[in-house]
Amino acid sequence: MTTPRWTISIDAGGTFTDAVARSSGGAIREAKVASTPEDPSLGLRNAVAALEGQGVQLPDVSLVCHGTTVATNATLTGALGRAALVTTAGFRDVLGYRQQHRPDVYSLTPRRPAELVPRELRFEIEERLDSAGRVLAPVDPASLESVIARLREAAPEAIAVSLLFSYLDDAHERQVGAALRAAFPDTPVTLSSEVAREFREYPRTATTAINAALRPLVEAYLGRASGALAASGVASPLLVMQSNGGSAPASRAGADAHRLVLSGPAGGVAGLRALAESLDEPNLISLDMGGTSTDVCLLRDGAIPFTTVQEIQDHTLLAPTVDIHTIGAGGGSIAWIDRAGSLKVGPASAKAVPGPACYGRGGVEPTISDAHVVLGTLGAGELAGGLVIDRDLAAAAVSRVAGPLGMTVEEGAEAILAIGLAHMVRAVRKVSVERGLDAREFSLVPFGGAGPLHAGLILRHLALKQAIIPVRPGLFAADGLLVAGLKLDRSQTLLCEAGPERIPEIRDWFAASAREAADQLARDGVGAERVEYAATVDCRYRGQGFELNVALDGWGEAELADIPARFHAAHHERYGHSNASEPVEIVTVRLTTTGGIERAAERRVPAPERRLPADAVVAEREVLLPGCGRVLAPIVDRGLLPAGAAFHGPAIIQQMDATTVILPGQLVRVASTLDLIVTEDARAEESR
Repeated sequence: MTTPRWTISIDAGGTFTDAVARSSGGAIREAKVASTPEDPSLGLRNAVAALEGQGVQLPDVSLVCHGTTVATNATLTGALGRAALVTTAGFRDVLGYRQQHRPDVYSLTPRRPAELVPRELRFEIEERLDSAGRVLAPVDPASLESVIARLREAAPEAIAVSLLFSYLDDAHERQVGAALRAAFPDTPVTLSSEVAREFREYPRTATTAINAALRPLVEAYLGRASGALAASGVASPLLVMQSNGGSAPASRAGADAHRLVLSGPAGGVAGLRALAESLDEPNLISLDMGGTSTDVCLLRDGAIPFTTVQEIQDHTLLAPTVDIHTIGAGGGSIAWIDRAGSLKVGPASAKAVPGPACYGRGGVEPTISDAHVVLGTLGAGELAGGLVIDRDLAAAAVSRVAGPLGMTVEEGAEAILAIGLAHMVRAVRKVSVERGLDAREFSLVPFGGAGPLHAGLILRHLALKQAIIPVRPGLFAADGLLVAGLKLDRSQTLLCEAGPERIPEIRDWFAASAREAADQLARDGVGAERVEYAATVDCRYRGQGFELNVALDGWGEAELADIPARFHAAHHERYGHSNASEPVEIVTVRLTTTGGIERAAERRVPAPERRLPADAVVAEREVLLPGCGRVLAPIVDRGLLPAGAAFHGPAIIQQMDATTVILPGQLVRVASTLDLIVTEDARAEESR
């Protein structure tokens, strides 16, 4: 008998660390443990131990994929490593000048953005290239030795090197980098030509500095995580989810630390695409709501939206990233009263420790989770990680804002939930209605521990097509980590006019980049038959300041000759006009290479008669539903719902990792994949 092999995916969030194990035989094991913000690798180890307790044989684990918030939290809080910057003489203050944009144009006392590298840690080297990449002055050895001496005195934790025009010719950067790595063998050195071979001096330099400042933290964490897995008995490779929706081996993910800033949310979007394919629902809006924040992403025609530039904490980061809109509204978002006496919710969070007051871990501030407990939509014993919900503690917390506002505790809870819901509705509108899209054509996919709590409310507020509650909503992001596979991104700024004479150069770049990427994936253990390529180009009309990314079908001569026509069409779609007589400039060429990972398919279950099994109703509870008043709602055990079952709200559907709230007038159907499909009754009747 063949021993089943296991894969494990682990998503470390702000409140919980989620883990899903899948065997080659089709078995699935789930775990949800409390996160350990002081050292997330402990939460990783606890999650693995919980899976082992459910029968997962750790020596038989063949792969572990991990989504982490280490880079995210460090960047958001400014808790970065102490990095130094080495740059071309005369360009020491690029990080200070930035792009000369004022965040608060009309403020008399504008807030100055924090600097990534303090001025005393920025060092200049005598060397120079011109804008065509030609050498004007070679690297001056004396200048280089002087900088090395000053760096020894400064003793930074990391060093960033960003020389002028090095995206065109990196010979000077490689020379400086080699000298620095020889002089400081224990200090990570990041070259801009290795992490962002693109133009515009501030974004390129900022990206290099962020990567350098993150590397000490990320590399140390990945070392601890790998050690924790090894100590648990897992000897398999560790993959880390990147912001681009694909993974990278931990052994080289640390060197590209800036690519992990959206590691956690990207796993949920990868799972969203797989869900779209399994249900044949190409237009989806995700609502990934955890304890601290909510991430919203829109899939149109089954395509994940990407952006090549991130704005994070006033800094510009050049890295392909899943286009996610984030708000500070999670289950642990704290409700408070401002100086004007108005009730606010978020963005401050109770986090994992102490957590919402209802957890009984010492928290006293009211949160969205506490509001749900007061209203009855969350009841005792319904959370993972051994948490027992205490309604008295939740009521005491909510009274801290309800009392001063002259409200009862329940009125205060309703107000907290209403404000939190308004934040979520605004976020969904931001990625749909405000982009000219009809929300009625999209299905909502709420996941994360707190997402399904708000499924029925958001569905009704926005008149969406339907809501789809995944099988494991609280573990959805973790389960999605293995879907996307490994991913490599390469880019090169060219700044040339599109024309036949440039086709050979562009074709050669794509071909060489594809070979390099395929070789790297082969070393990572991905076979050539599972490698896919996606080629794009950033284009603009001559004289424009910004570009549009245009997808290509390949890099043959015919595809490259079609670039201007594709750009004209993309420009017309985006802006409503185009000019076919205007020359098109190719700014940057990009290649994304994906190596697929084999994963067992979700089983489809035959659909029985459409009814709610009596044994699935485990209790009844009086709850106060916003807009519906007090109702007696059945408590439904989701694990006892068969495919094909159908029933009307109100209902509270509970499972290990999440709770789903269904409003009166809504219909729930269990799909053949065991996902829940929630619609308004009238629409459900019309679709039969």
